Amino acid sequence: MPTSFREDVVAGLSAPRKSLPPKYFYDAAGSRLFARICRLPEYYLTRAELALTRRHLAAIARFAGRGCQLIEFGSGEGLKTRLLVRALRPSLYVPVDISADALHAAARRLEREFPWLAVAPVLGDFSRPLRIPATRRSRSVVYFPGSTIGNLTPEEAHAFLSMSRGLAARMLVGVDLKKDPALLHAAYNDAAGVTAAFNLNLLARINRELGADFEPRRFRHYAFYNPAAGRIEMHLVALQAHRVRVAGHRFAFAAGETLHTENSYKYSLEEFRGLAAGAGFRSAKVWTDRKGLFALHGLAT
Repeated sequence: MPTSFREDVVAGLSAPRKSLPPKYFYDAAGSRLFARICRLPEYYLTRAELALTRRHLAAIARFAGRGCQLIEFGSGEGLKTRLLVRALRPSLYVPVDISADALHAAARRLEREFPWLAVAPVLGDFSRPLRIPATRRSRSVVYFPGSTIGNLTPEEAHAFLSMSRGLAARMLVGVDLKKDPALLHAAYNDAAGVTAAFNLNLLARINRELGADFEPRRFRHYAFYNPAAGRIEMHLVALQAHRVRVAGHRFAFAAGETLHTENSYKYSLEEFRGLAAGAGFRSAKVWTDRKGLFALHGLAT
């Protein structure tokens, strides 16, 4: 049974190691901040994925198939989506996003730019089964760009890929590749402090929607690469011991205690192929940018 924001927050803060699901970053303010992150000089991911999409667009379109039904998880700003829509001319475009503001803004932009495009937005959490509109005229292709799959643990990613097999026989999945830890560190600790603001905005959302009394100045953004786990970890570190009230509950933070807000797993090409194979997909195609920073996997059953 789906859980609510309140239930997830209370459960996460009650755990021995406090954590929150990263999907809750994306309220209206969080979505705007993430759009800014994507344009930062340190944040190579968006530029690398956009570059490889432009460079290999014809081959990507051949793999997906012109006229397909395109289902996109995490619609975001839609820069890469517009390239695919032009190349594929899908019979139906189904953007799925947990943020209503981001979802409807993306849908409106595409409808303005492509008046012929049939758009059926779905508000929901892609990690759980969803009702996806369908057309019988064409087969479905799932598009999952932006390395969002890295926010899932390998076990969660396996479950997501297995679930997606029920929606489409082909997927296009963006995957951030393993690389120099210094480059990774810079991408999640930008000089302008936008990623820090994005992380801290989660506390502001909890205050606003759950009547909590977090004081963001008592926390500091902390992100680092964990090489053993192959992931970036984002945390909010308590600068002093204090208590917080959330939805009728009281939670104590010790000085230096962290609230774990996000993982971003990085994969080698071989590691992700293995993950996909375990979920019943084969990596039929793979495209990378010229610097080998990012990959788009074309998966087929």
